[in-house]
Amino acid sequence: MSRMKHVAIVGATGAVGEEMRLCLEERNFPVGKLTLLASKRSVGKTFSYRGQDIAVEELTHDSFAGIDIALFSAGGSISKEFAPSAAAAGCVVIDNSSAFRMDHDVPLVVPEINPLAAANHPRNIIANPNCTTIISLMAIAPLHQAFGLKAIIASSYQAVSGSGAQGIAELEQQVHAIANGLPLEQKVYSRQIAFNVIPQVDSFTDNGYTKEELKMLNEGRKILDLPELKVSCTCVRVPVYRSHSVAITAQFDKPVTADAARASYAGKKGIQLMDDPYNGKFPVPLDTTGKDDCLVGRIRKNLVLDNALDLWVVGDQVRKGAALNAVQIAELL
Repeated sequence: MSRMKHVAIVGATGAVGEEMRLCLEERNFPVGKLTLLASKRSVGKTFSYRGQDIAVEELTHDSFAGIDIALFSAGGSISKEFAPSAAAAGCVVIDNSSAFRMDHDVPLVVPEINPLAAANHPRNIIANPNCTTIISLMAIAPLHQAFGLKAIIASSYQAVSGSGAQGIAELEQQVHAIANGLPLEQKVYSRQIAFNVIPQVDSFTDNGYTKEELKMLNEGRKILDLPELKVSCTCVRVPVYRSHSVAITAQFDKPVTADAARASYAGKKGIQLMDDPYNGKFPVPLDTTGKDDCLVGRIRKNLVLDNALDLWVVGDQVRKGAALNAVQIAELL
């Protein structure tokens, strides 16, 4: 049996931090002691873990003495400031932000895809990929293993919870306002999100793509060890509370059929087929909300590109796209 670990959650009061705590408990991770860390304003709040109430402590550079594993989910600026202190104290940091993902000496890990990468972490830091990248690659990796991935064209449909609690609150306020003829509040998104879609997630870069869109390119290359992989992505915010959906066109080196693609998912962990469209069976966000596995369907041969498939994948971005993936990395350790 694994030695009991002293585990810390940094950003314990946020949605992903809370989900990390739930995942640790549900998966019976060998936690000997759990420390919850957050900003000074959250000190004293309590959260239940295995029947005990644990009080939140203030995050400082001295918080990590004796801690074995720290799950970070407090944003890139917090990770850049405090993760090196945790690592220097001998703690292995599993970071959910984008702060270290592209550093050459920090592994970027999806346990079902590249688990061996977690073994080599010279800086005591392991990065958790972007949520949309994780969900997309859960569907693509089995196909890559079978047919050799060449290129990806994707459009994501991302839930408002990807913007945190404030994204959910803005959608709720706008729906209520529209129903009751009240003024709309617009603080989180550049355009109205209720009954609308917004083709922008994160800020735009010089080439016209957003930072979120480029993550699938850069992170996909690193996770799959495909430095020449071609990726073009459009990320769209949609008025859904939770779970991201991605429409993917994937081109391969080898000829591929829809039936052969479906067969490639047999026995693969973390991904399930839901692909019987003639009987109304295909994934939607509500099918994955609160669930561990991603769902893939609408698999069909692309009518434009050679050796290409179109498919649709859905996953809970708070869970598999963030908290669960981080806990699974901890399990690898």
